[in-house]
Amino acid sequence: MTRSLFVLFMSLLFCPSLFAQLGNQNMILIANKDEHITGSQRYSAIWGYLSPTGREYAILGCHTGTVFYDVTDSANIVEVGFVQTPAPISSSGNGWREMKVYSHYAYIVSEASNTAIQIVDLQYLPDSVRYVGKFTLPGHSRTHTISQDGPYLYLNGCNSSFGNGTKIVDLTSNPEVPVLRGSWNQYYVHDSRIIDDTMYLSNIYEGLLSIVDITNKDNPQTITSFSTIPNPFTHNSALTTDKKYIFTTDETDNPPGKLKVWNIEDLNNIMYVNSWTPTGITTSIVHNVEIYGDYALIAHYTAGIRLLDISDPTNPTEVAWYDSRPSTNTNTFTGCWGVYMFPSGKIIASDMNTGLYVLKPTITMLNAGNVSNTIPENFRLEQNFPNPFNPSTIIKFSLPKNTNVSLKVFNMSGKEVAQIINDRRDAGNYEVRFDASEYSLTSGIYFYELKTNESKIVKKMAFVK
Repeated sequence: MTRSLFVLFMSLLFCPSLFAQLGNQNMILIANKDEHITGSQRYSAIWGYLSPTGREYAILGCHTGTVFYDVTDSANIVEVGFVQTPAPISSSGNGWREMKVYSHYAYIVSEASNTAIQIVDLQYLPDSVRYVGKFTLPGHSRTHTISQDGPYLYLNGCNSSFGNGTKIVDLTSNPEVPVLRGSWNQYYVHDSRIIDDTMYLSNIYEGLLSIVDITNKDNPQTITSFSTIPNPFTHNSALTTDKKYIFTTDETDNPPGKLKVWNIEDLNNIMYVNSWTPTGITTSIVHNVEIYGDYALIAHYTAGIRLLDISDPTNPTEVAWYDSRPSTNTNTFTGCWGVYMFPSGKIIASDMNTGLYVLKPTITMLNAGNVSNTIPENFRLEQNFPNPFNPSTIIKFSLPKNTNVSLKVFNMSGKEVAQIINDRRDAGNYEVRFDASEYSLTSGIYFYELKTNESKIVKKMAFVK
């Protein structure tokens, strides 16, 4: 071997950053939108909203505010709304913006002072979003992250005078007028996961994960805490469907933070099980993890978007990835911030430097919770359920290819009384909710028709008040 070839071989072998050039695996890019930052500004978190008619929307945090994209039609990803930050654009706190969705509302928080909770009404999409306004709880100014479970929001890492643990906010009475309930302030909380009246709190500076009973929303009670050693810096967490295992992320640069797996079946004896790093990469830092059935979707900073098969939680196996920052895999806090997966299997991700990524795994995902990315073989319309119904019912249908499609409702006389869908959809399986009360319908027999350019199916349903 010549000296030049030897040097080249050794550089390829021992330079981890060169693994950034590995090709993407089993995941394709549908679209990338980088339209809302300039200079040193950056994007932050991302979340999704699935409308009652099955349309998919990406909600992306950026320095100047929050942008809303319609990602339903893969051939036409478009911006449909924007809400500006209530803070001065010059505020560095605008670099952290997080959001969650309840019903048809988005709730947005930021590290910028005096941003409180921004509330956005999404029911008028795809035409527009309605900015309800900034809602300020007494003493509340800023928030690091926000979580949601049912009609409750969980504000994490707020300004210290308000409480920088977790504050519980109740949306039950009026989603536009949140009500403050209980709080947990034993340690600073960086992020939280809420499952079955239990909070799993990431105490990043203590390197702990605290488990808290919130059966009584006014009086949270600590169950236990454990250290996510080695090198604990607990950033966020996600539970497996059976709640036997919890995955945690450590946001450290030296050593680069890893994804860790813990057995929590016995809360008196929580056991470390395993850790994971991306295929061929040991230098990138893990950021956020979301779990969908037997799959974990991970935002891994400079290594991009990673998808793991966790059907055996003790041995996570990487099955797909897309590197949103292919130029490097260094241990820096840049690259992919957040990830979210729709029931269609479509993935949205935020990259701090290059914005929105819309992606699709090319593998068939089995046992992925409510996610199904299998392309149906046939055009199909299912019987609505429940039937008879009052006032709402679920209608499911399948499209074997991308197409224009309409779903309409007719009365016994053949008159159209409701148009549920009239747009273009990707191939896949869909579920929409039809609420007869929104159309002032009377009790009776109705027909619902699914129609494309090539096919039509009609079925009957009964509305009984």
